[in-house]
Amino acid sequence: MLTSLPTSRPGASPLALPGHAPMATRLYGSKPAAGAAPLVLHLHGGAFVDGDLASGECLAQMLAGAGAVVLSLAYPLAPAHPFPQAVEAAYAAMEWLYKQRNKLAGNGAALYVAGDEAGGNLAAAIALMARDRGHPPLAGQILVAPMLDPCTGTASLREAVGQDTCCKWTDGWKQYLRSPRDAEHPYAVPARAQRLAGLAPALVLAGEDDPMRDEAMAYAQRLHNAGISVATAMIPASGWPESLGDASQASFCVQTVQGHLRAFLHAPTPPPAADTP
Repeated sequence: MLTSLPTSRPGASPLALPGHAPMATRLYGSKPAAGAAPLVLHLHGGAFVDGDLASGECLAQMLAGAGAVVLSLAYPLAPAHPFPQAVEAAYAAMEWLYKQRNKLAGNGAALYVAGDEAGGNLAAAIALMARDRGHPPLAGQILVAPMLDPCTGTASLREAVGQDTCCKWTDGWKQYLRSPRDAEHPYAVPARAQRLAGLAPALVLAGEDDPMRDEAMAYAQRLHNAGISVATAMIPASGWPESLGDASQASFCVQTVQGHLRAFLHAPTPPPAADTP
């Protein structure tokens, strides 16, 4: 198991999908010589308005270090691309990745979606979309310090921002949502989803000092109450989500986080992935 993140960075490649502008991608890990590795679509943070492949490489490398093949995606950002453009583009990338799973990660590779902060929102939304649209079959969703609810009244967020009435996450929500009505849409605000049954198993990670800690754990509890297999872990004094954008800041918790990722991605009896094209 890695105790630090590698300094080398794989090259970026554009992904052009019908109906969407080309998106930059970066592939981490490699197809095993025998068998299959978990295949993960990773979505970076940045409060919907910022972030890129470079800021997302910390978690992407942790996932790869846990034994996965990871495609990190630079999805379209608000305000130029408000809801639902980012989540629809990311879902299209997930469909494309499913078709490429055997080539990238081995025959029968199980497919996962993962994201941190705003990317965690998109990952949770994609899990909802995959269930509602009946495709692709997901083996799991990994939500790291996920930004799930525009409500700014949680104790963990107040602890992080003090008496400030505005913060980058509030600003991000304002630029991502087109109108207050979007806040009622489960693909925009997964925390407001009324139906959670039938979703893929989840791993929800948060930091003790994480502003999104409370909403992450509340969503995990709701998943559990809906009968979804969910694992949670609290990382001590992680500095998340900011430290997820800087590998040097997050290096102290790499071994702990990779342990949770590895246990989830390599569970003894993962949900089977369909073999249809």
